[in-house]
Amino acid sequence: MQIISDLKKSDNDIKSKIDFFSNKIRLKSFFLLIKPTKYIYTNSSYRELVERQIDNLIKEGFENIEISWSNNENWIYYVSDLKLKFPKLNLGSASIINKKSIDESIRIGLNYSMMKSWDKDLLNYSYSKNHLLIPAIKNLKDLKEAIDLNCKIIKIYPVKGKIELINISKYKNIDFIAAGGLSISDLPLYKKLGYKAIVIGEKGFKNKRIDQKIYEWLKETSN
Repeated sequence: MQIISDLKKSDNDIKSKIDFFSNKIRLKSFFLLIKPTKYIYTNSSYRELVERQIDNLIKEGFENIEISWSNNENWIYYVSDLKLKFPKLNLGSASIINKKSIDESIRIGLNYSMMKSWDKDLLNYSYSKNHLLIPAIKNLKDLKEAIDLNCKIIKIYPVKGKIELINISKYKNIDFIAAGGLSISDLPLYKKLGYKAIVIGEKGFKNKRIDQKIYEWLKETSN
């Protein structure tokens, strides 16, 4: 299956979603990745703790949050509830691996999704549904294929060890995102290297609470 290349309605829809996404990462240049556990589905106290922290982030002007997709019947209800409670969030799904994860993301009305690993057929499927799917790239072969398919936003994952292998300065008009084992302290380095944003996963949470340094960074950059 070939991806649509002419400027048809679907292309215009995707282009507007790309422009919206790119604008969001220029305003706040990192994403916070939340990986749901069984406790977030079953333990209301833990779920409320996470939601309070999300609310605090929003009060500091932060919006970019993605939720790892899980093949769990509770996932779609949990993420739908988050979208209803926090309509200002630039909310997306992560670790996308199959058509089901795309379909559920679309059903919820998420703004975007990020792949777990490069899958050309999945990208084509998502684009056929007018849904923005950001590819995850780990080598030059996959990067070339993604660029040939006109991807304008590309995640390098896992980014560590790929800085010399993939010199992103060679590729113009593409917004690169770094992901894999990063913390807010890594942001200056990757911005200097030319990445538009980073994804902060497990290092964004310490003892089930969002890293205090993230709040500090948001306060500093809002002044």
